Amino acid sequence: MKYSSIIVEDLPIAAEFLAKFCEKSGMVDVYQHFTQAEDAIIFLKENKVDIIFLDVEMPGASGFDLLDQLVYNPQIILTTSKTEYAYNAFQYNVCDYMKKPFTYQRFLEAIQKVKAKESQAAEEAQQEEDYLFIKSEGKLVRLNNDDILYIESMGDYVKFVTAAKKYVSHNTIKNLEEKVNDTIFCKVHRSYIVNLSKIDDIQENVLFIKGNMIPISKANKITVMKKLKIV
Repeated sequence: MKYSSIIVEDLPIAAEFLAKFCEKSGMVDVYQHFTQAEDAIIFLKENKVDIIFLDVEMPGASGFDLLDQLVYNPQIILTTSKTEYAYNAFQYNVCDYMKKPFTYQRFLEAIQKVKAKESQAAEEAQQEEDYLFIKSEGKLVRLNNDDILYIESMGDYVKFVTAAKKYVSHNTIKNLEEKVNDTIFCKVHRSYIVNLSKIDDIQENVLFIKGNMIPISKANKITVMKKLKIV
C-alpha cells in the first residue's frame, strides 16, 4: 500500500529532499508541494490525502493555522528546524515531529509511526464493531455480533435471530446493511442479512444456518461467494 501525501514547505530545497525520501521509500506518493499554507488549505478542501508533511513557520498562515481548518483527520508529520513547537504538536495529536535536517532513516521511522497509528485505529474500530445495540420490547439490548445468526425483514420490523432467542426491533434491512460490520455480515436477499461465519452449507440458491433455510437472491449471490472466498 502506498500513502498519498502533500508537502507544505516554503523552502524548495527542504521540500525537494523530502520528496526524494518519499520516492526512495516506495511507500509514499507526493501529490502536490505547496509553499504557503493558504494554498494547501484550498487544495485540502477538495482533496483528501493520507499524510501531510507540514512545516510550521511559513510566510502568511502557519502550519498550525492549516491544522485548525482541516475538516478530516489525515496523519500529520511536522517538519521544522525548531523544537519549541513540540507542546503545540502534542496538542494537535500529530503523528510525528521531525526536526530539520533529518536523515532518511529518521524519515522511515516517521512512516513506521504512521503505520502503527493506523493499525491501532483499525483495532479500536474493530473492537467498537464487535456488538450492536437494538431496541426491543421497550429496552436497549446489546447483541454481540458473534451471537447473531441472521437478521430477517418483517415489513417495518426486523427479527434478530440468535441461538438462544429472537429479538424483534423496529428497523429495516436497508438501514441495517449500512450499519452492521460488513466483514462479518452480508446481505444475501432483500429480506435477509446473515452472519457469514454461521453458514453451515449452501445448496444452489439456498443457505442453511442451524437448520434455518435462507434464500440467496441472484443479485446478491456473487457478493456472497466472494465474501466466502469460494474456490
